[in-house]
Parts: sequence; structure tokens; C-alpha cells
Amino acid sequence: MPLSAVSLLVNLFLIYAAVGIVFAIAFVWRGVGVVDPVAREGTLGFKLLIMPGCAAFWPWLLKRWIQAQEPIDETNAHRRAARESHIARKSQAGGEA
Repeated sequence: MPLSAVSLLVNLFLIYAAVGIVFAIAFVWRGVGVVDPVAREGTLGFKLLIMPGCAAFWPWLLKRWIQAQEPIDETNAHRRAARESHIARKSQAGGEA
């Protein structure tokens, strides 16, 4: 690989990393609470811990932040069973009172 191609790849990586670091600071400060409301209450240690990952995956997180969709309600067999069990317990407790 010619030196100019290597230089170009290194420069592209440095630009990606620089944008990622700037994005990570902004995202951890404001955006993480938009993407995941539970993370809004995260401690400083948590926010410092997720910062490298935010810098690395900034294009994907930027897309999620821009879309600002509601948190995904995961549905699988275990969650459905737990929800149904919880509803059943609430109705039994209401019937006894």
C-alpha cells in the first residue's frame, strides 16, 4: 500500500476519532437521557465509563439521538409472562380487599 494511502487512512481515522470525542462529550452530557431515560440518572462514573463507547459508535448513537424515539419496550416470552403474572396478582389483590 503506498504511503499516501496509509496517510489518508490514518487521517480519516483521526478525523473519525476527533468527531467521536466531541460527540461523546455532548452525548454523555445531554443525549444519553434522550436515548435511554434510565441512563439520565447515571453517576459521573457511569458517564465516564460509557464515553469511549460513545466515541467509537458515534454515527449509530447520533442517529438514535436525532430520531429521539421512545425507549423500545422489549417483548419476549419471559417479559410477557412476567407482565401477565403481575397483572394477575394485582387483580387478585384488588378482589380480596
